Amino acid sequence: WINSAFMIMAGLLSIPSGHLSDRIGRRPLLLVGLSLLAGSSFLLAVSQSPLQMGCIYLAFGVGLAALTPTLMSYVADIAPPETLGRAFGWYTMSLYSGLTWGPAIGGFLGGVLGLRPIFVCSGSLILLMLVLAYRLLPNPPRRQRREPETMGATLAILIRNHHLIACLLVTIGGCVGFGLFISFMPLYIRSLGMSTMTIGLVCATQALANAIARIPAGWLCDHIADRRILVITGTSILAMAMASFGVCSTLLPLVLTAALMGLSMGIAFTVICTLIVDAVPSRMRGLAMGCYNTSVYLGMTICALVMGVVIREQGFATSFFCTGGVILASVLVFGLLYRPQNIRDNGATDLEGRCQ
Repeated sequence: WINSAFMIMAGLLSIPSGHLSDRIGRRPLLLVGLSLLAGSSFLLAVSQSPLQMGCIYLAFGVGLAALTPTLMSYVADIAPPETLGRAFGWYTMSLYSGLTWGPAIGGFLGGVLGLRPIFVCSGSLILLMLVLAYRLLPNPPRRQRREPETMGATLAILIRNHHLIACLLVTIGGCVGFGLFISFMPLYIRSLGMSTMTIGLVCATQALANAIARIPAGWLCDHIADRRILVITGTSILAMAMASFGVCSTLLPLVLTAALMGLSMGIAFTVICTLIVDAVPSRMRGLAMGCYNTSVYLGMTICALVMGVVIREQGFATSFFCTGGVILASVLVFGLLYRPQNIRDNGATDLEGRCQ
C-alpha cells in the first residue's frame, strides 16, 4: 500500500508539475523536487510506524513528480536538436545506472550500518545533488508565452496530437511489461525453487542491459531517418521477451531473456522520449513529459492491479503470455497512429501554429 500510494501520487502530479515547469521555468521545479526527496529520505530515517512511512512516501512522490518530467524537459531544452537522441541516451543511462547501483549499495550498507542509516546516506547524497544543481544548472531561456495558457486548454490540444498519443499508448503497454517484471519476477523465480541470489542476478542483468543499451540507442536515434522503426522493433522484442519468460524454468534462459528485455527497453524508451519532443512545441514540452511519466506509472499500476489476479487464477505463464499480447497490441496501435512523416520539421510547427 505504501508503494502504491507513492506511485499514484507521482503519477497524478506529473502532469500539473510538468505544466508548471512550462509556466515558471525548469530550475525552480528541479530544486523543489530535490528538496522534497532529500527531506523525505531524512524523515524515513526517524519514522516509527507504517502510517508515518506512508505519509513520508506521499511527500516523496510529490518530489519525484516535480523532478522527473521537469528534468526530462530540461534535457530537451539544452540539447541541440541533432544530438537529442544521444542526450536522452545519456540521461536515461544515468537514471537506470542509479536504479541498478542504488539497491546494491543500499543492501551492502544495510548489512554494515543497519537500515535507518541508509536513509541518512540517501538524503545526504540528494542534498549534495541539490547544492550542485543550484550552483551549476542555469535556467534555460524562457520563451514568450502565448494563449492558451491553462493546463486544461493545453491538454485539449495535446490530446488531438496523434503522434503524442501514439507515444503515450506504447509507453503504457511497455510499462505493463516492466511492472510485471519488477513486481512478480521475484515470486516467479521463487516458485521455480530458485534462490534469492538468482533473483538478484536476473534483475541485475535486466537493469544492466537496459542501461547499456541507452547510449547506442541514442546514437541510432540521431542517425536514422524514421525513428519509429526503433520504437516498433524495440517494443516488439520486449513483447517477445515477456512471453518467453513463461517457458523459462532454469537459470540460463531467465538471464538471457532478462538481458533481451533490458536491451529492448533501452532502445524503445530512449527513442520514445525524443519522439515526444519532436511531436510538441517547446512551450508545451514540460506538460508532454508529465503525460509521459504519468503513462509510465499508469502502466505499472495496471499491471499490479490486473496481473496479480491473472497469476492467482491462471498461473505465471498465462500472465507472461497476456502481457506480451498487451505490449504487442500497443505496438500495433503505435504503428497506426504514428505516420512516417518528418514530425521534427512539420508536426511541431503545425501544432505551434494552431496554438497561436
